[in-house]
Amino acid sequence: MDEPSQRGRGARVLYITYDGLTDALGRSQILPYLVRLSERGHHITILSCEKPARMDKDGSQIRKLCAQAGIEWHPLAYHKTPPILSAILDTEALRRTALRLERSKPFDIVHCRSYIAARAGLALKRRFGVKLLFDMRGFWPDEKVEGNSWNLANPLFRAIYRYFKRLESRLLRSADHIISLTSAGKRQLLTRPELVGMPTSITVIPCCVDFSHFPLATADTRAVARARLGLTHDQPVLAYLGSLGSWYMLDEMLEFFAVYAAKDSNARFLFVTPDEPQSIHAAAKERRIDPSHTIIVSATRDEVPQLLAASDLAIFFIRPVFSKTASSPTKMGEFLAVGIPIVTNAGVGDVADMVVDIDCGVAINEFTNDAYERALDHVQAKPSSPHQRRERAFPLFDVDLGVERYDKVYRELLG
Repeated sequence: MDEPSQRGRGARVLYITYDGLTDALGRSQILPYLVRLSERGHHITILSCEKPARMDKDGSQIRKLCAQAGIEWHPLAYHKTPPILSAILDTEALRRTALRLERSKPFDIVHCRSYIAARAGLALKRRFGVKLLFDMRGFWPDEKVEGNSWNLANPLFRAIYRYFKRLESRLLRSADHIISLTSAGKRQLLTRPELVGMPTSITVIPCCVDFSHFPLATADTRAVARARLGLTHDQPVLAYLGSLGSWYMLDEMLEFFAVYAAKDSNARFLFVTPDEPQSIHAAAKERRIDPSHTIIVSATRDEVPQLLAASDLAIFFIRPVFSKTASSPTKMGEFLAVGIPIVTNAGVGDVADMVVDIDCGVAINEFTNDAYERALDHVQAKPSSPHQRRERAFPLFDVDLGVERYDKVYRELLG
């Protein structure tokens, strides 16, 4: 790979995110990219909103990581209450701080993660002509509606939705470049009147994974993980990773597990999640699944790959609604990096196409016991090894893929 000096000078980039670097998402989906982009000669300044408790716990560590990478970090306090007003105050704080930073040290590019951050970036573009990179991260206003966070029957939420759809339209028209997480999302964007005839202005970068952080599971790591979880070496284990929130279909995943467990009564459902166990246990009981057959553990980022090594099969079902066209589940790449086959569903971003391309499992089209039976037969009949799954996933999900594409966009905007 060329040295930074051979590629010309790097861009001066202000990266704005409403998500905190001290959040798990910040550690996995923001910092790994920006550290590597800094190594390629770009001059990165990060403006983020940080939750006070997490800042107290991990702020010094994040500062150290940023300093080591030559990244300048300006954390602002995230406010949770009062609802709506707190988000307005945080948004305004991002805008004011971004303008102040631009006056003190002009930037070439303002790279905005999602809509709230992009409102601040739009102000920099309009006032100072800074190139605007709109990193959409999905169709956020529609996600809020389809996830039942914004009830459009409520006049307040209807007004908020309309405001952000107007902002979305302004951003699509004004952005110098757009990042989409999926090819399906890009195709949808290109039907928008704001973007007719502009296919080169959109780059697809999925949620990537640091494969060095998620090593291939081995017999030894599997044995250690199973001992930690109180499992025998031959118990079938189905795994789910991450929060369960609005989009993930817990009931249907438990129904799949019932079919999975019918083949071996010793099967266990492993949840590696920060969520409280009570809701999972309650949903399991409703489906006559013994709560003792579920294992629910919280884990740090370093512990996640160690625990996943205990698994035989991974699952994630996501509601296949319009907004999910633009979604790229991070957990997909993490499971495949460890070498675990997956069962998922079609209608979510590029997931179904990737499952076929990588030959790493199955994407079902309906949530029925018959479909679950066929999915299990399909997975069990596949000859691919964990090593093959990891190798096939690498060129699609490795974080250096994302870094390469971001670097290309930065240099095109700089040029």
